[in-house]
Amino acid sequence: MPFESEAVREQLNEVLRANEVREGCARIYVISNHAGHWRSDEEFPAADLVICSAALPPHRDPARLALREHGRHSASPLAGVKVTSWLNNVWCLQEAQQLGYDEVVLLNERGEVAECTAANIFCVHGDQVTTPPLASGCLEGITRSVVLEVGPQSGVFVEERTLYPEDLYTADEVLISSTNRGVISVSEVNGHVVPVIHGPLAKKIEQIFGGFVREYVEARTVTPSGR
Repeated sequence: MPFESEAVREQLNEVLRANEVREGCARIYVISNHAGHWRSDEEFPAADLVICSAALPPHRDPARLALREHGRHSASPLAGVKVTSWLNNVWCLQEAQQLGYDEVVLLNERGEVAECTAANIFCVHGDQVTTPPLASGCLEGITRSVVLEVGPQSGVFVEERTLYPEDLYTADEVLISSTNRGVISVSEVNGHVVPVIHGPLAKKIEQIFGGFVREYVEARTVTPSGR
């Protein structure tokens, strides 16, 4: 990695200041220039750093989820890795949205639930909360990791367990999570109505993540005096 983390952080701050971002999101890309045969003889650095910002994405809450078989390949060396090649995700999401859904549950090659195109997924049966393990091919999302780590302190214990569509169809609550959208309740999965929307566990998980974000931001806020 040819970029120092502190330098990248300062460059990110420059982008946010220049774009006057108050509530939004940012993405940092590292693009390799020396891989593969599809390159010219021009001199390029080993990698380019691309930083961009955008407004927070709009979303509907509760969300309706479609289902896509073979949407993830858990044995792929890129499973669980954020890459710039999002064609599969965009394709699956656009197909779902054309059918009136907001997101789509991606199944892996074994028919197991992995994740959505841009969110992790949780389901609730009684007082038990479960989410697919990383072996399913899902991304190790920030919100997912926070809930797994600090949830027990608030009485929410999330179990990583292999899930199948039937687990979602029979769940009391279904939730999806992403850092720039937070925790969103689900009202329908592939035509199956979810009985509880914005239920007690959904609210509790949302509070856990919201509290973590506030503490994280407050601990790193710099006052005008520099303290």
